[in-house]
Amino acid sequence: MSKKIIIIFIITLIAIIVTVVSVSYFNNKGHDNFSAEKNYGIIKVYKSPTCGCCNGYVSALKNSSFKVEAINLEDLNSIKNHYNIPSNMQSCHTTIIGKYFIEGHVPLEVVQKLLNEQPDIDGIALPGMPTGTPGMPGHRDSPLIIYQLKSGEYSEYMILK
Repeated sequence: MSKKIIIIFIITLIAIIVTVVSVSYFNNKGHDNFSAEKNYGIIKVYKSPTCGCCNGYVSALKNSSFKVEAINLEDLNSIKNHYNIPSNMQSCHTTIIGKYFIEGHVPLEVVQKLLNEQPDIDGIALPGMPTGTPGMPGHRDSPLIIYQLKSGEYSEYMILK
């Protein structure tokens, strides 16, 4: 009888350990190198007070565990000028995270790539307001070209298919 109890105890212990490890792994999967774990502080999103798609981008950041402060401005030109973002690279909001700016509806996987790689640039931009990006309704039908900017000059950072 005691052998059966020991075997049942060992099997139960193994099951508990496997469950704890699995739950821990799946709860952290996809967030290992993102937002809260790296503690970027409060992310600031400068936006128009009436912009619904900007609110959608703020929600997407919050859903990815970022601490976000939405700052409403009537005129965003001062922010875009401060970060030297050329007019053809601009969108409806500018996000500041760590030492970088993120201009527009840049998908969060691209933000994650930026934060993981830490390139020597000022920020990244997705000009305009493409459908199917965070905060923008609809389905994305074409690849997105995300640009990297440094000192007001820009070049391709990546293409997201």
